[in-house]
Amino acid sequence: MEIPKFDAVEKTRFHDVTWVAEIPSTNTALLERARQGALEGEVIIADLQTAGRGRRGRTWTAPAGTSLMMSILLRPPATALSPNDASLATSALALATRKAVADLTGVNLEIKWPNDLVVGAPFDQRVEADIGYRKIAGILTETLIQDASIDALVIGMGINTSWGVVPAELQSIATSLDVLSGSSIDRNALALKILENLESEYTSLLRPNGKEQLLREVKKHSGTIGKQVRVQLGTEPNIQQIEGRAVDLDECGQLVLETDDDEVQVIAAGDVEHLRLDAR
Repeated sequence: MEIPKFDAVEKTRFHDVTWVAEIPSTNTALLERARQGALEGEVIIADLQTAGRGRRGRTWTAPAGTSLMMSILLRPPATALSPNDASLATSALALATRKAVADLTGVNLEIKWPNDLVVGAPFDQRVEADIGYRKIAGILTETLIQDASIDALVIGMGINTSWGVVPAELQSIATSLDVLSGSSIDRNALALKILENLESEYTSLLRPNGKEQLLREVKKHSGTIGKQVRVQLGTEPNIQQIEGRAVDLDECGQLVLETDDDEVQVIAAGDVEHLRLDAR
């Protein structure tokens, strides 16, 4: 039995939570509200998105009621976060979500740079061309800039909660919390716990030395650092690929890569594929 839907989260900034049965995109709707002056703390949660968006213009689709789809509006002080720090809001939500998932389901997720939550795939369950992990959630942070400062951040997330059975065509790349935990997922309780945790993570991020503290936690739970990876930069027709070992995150959360040519490169944004050792 699910807990009732809530319209605010006590003792947090999330004062206005809107639930919708269907919407083109929670991020698009909340960005429009932000442009019209909506206050920090507005949240939209949807049962179904018909035009959900991921990074690089990709679509995010899921049958109604099978995923938790949520977007959150933040307006950080200009002195606390610069436009270069916007990706740290993604990391704050990733940490808040992985803790909520662990507390409610016992499932431990890893953070795959730059914006996914994944679970490692056991070797005895891997199939040909397996990537070695299964995606559970993706996060998309979009930024409104005014006078070279962040005016608003909208952080959107889709997390697979209630698939029942993983479709055959997705078994090597994705799964769902109910499949992993062996029990049904209370999406309302999960949303509440994520927002409670995000209040703590975001408040800490805005404090002096908050960035350093957050990045330490991200590295602790990273599924990418230490891995051999392939990074795809740019878009068609100007795509560049770099391979190497992910060794660190810098002070802005960018990926530090030691390439196969013994060079160090800092990646601000890109698609990352974890490589098996025998795939090099």
